[in-house]
Amino acid sequence: MNDVNPRIEIPAPARELPDPAALETTNLGPTKRRIVERLKRSDAKVSDLAQVLDMTEAGVRQHLDALAEHGLVVSRPGSAEGRGRPPTMWALTDLAQDLFPDRHDDLTVELIMAVRTALGDQGLARVIDARAEVQRAAYERAMPKRGALRARVEALANIRTAEGYVAEVLGDPDPNGNAVLLVEHHCPICTAASACPGLCGSELALFREVLGPKVTVERTQHIVSGDRRCTYRIEPVTTPRGHDGRQSALPRTVPPTSSD
Repeated sequence: MNDVNPRIEIPAPARELPDPAALETTNLGPTKRRIVERLKRSDAKVSDLAQVLDMTEAGVRQHLDALAEHGLVVSRPGSAEGRGRPPTMWALTDLAQDLFPDRHDDLTVELIMAVRTALGDQGLARVIDARAEVQRAAYERAMPKRGALRARVEALANIRTAEGYVAEVLGDPDPNGNAVLLVEHHCPICTAASACPGLCGSELALFREVLGPKVTVERTQHIVSGDRRCTYRIEPVTTPRGHDGRQSALPRTVPPTSSD
């Protein structure tokens, strides 16, 4: 069960959001690919690359400039070699690391399956609970204890964005409502969550815990279920009002009495 409530249509994001797949659309030709692979081994001068690629230095510079425009390479001064200016060295940026194979997702799923095999479903649940406890402590340190609901949810969105969820807070689409929507446009753990639904349930419980008992949190859209985003409807808990317009006390739970 994914704790997904009936859908709420939300407006398009008000600001331009980063496209996580932007790098994948970068068209690297065979020469640029060889340059990137050579720089993966070590930083290099233009002359070194020209020799390896059997190209002119001017041709190498054209390819390096194109890679630099995509944020994939950067130049910096190297160590001085005798008199004169130090040579210019070219290196890959952190962004370029995404061009190489990455098995983090595969490893995560393999570990989840290994935990389930070794410890069973209850053992896996304990591991998820331990992770949630670490998250809860970190979230509570970063979030204000008091304040308006939207301000607290904005703080939560900032935490989630820092974790890679590309989160934002939107107003209630119902003009008569007083909820806010926490919208996450990306799921950095989607592969793991697909293999282990308990991760999504744990995060929903985490939101409810850090926001406190005076609000309700319901998931209305879910990436793992096929939606484009995860959306959480968050609103204050209100007590019912009596006929005189005043709030009435919530009904008490009375234990059943045994009949004689």
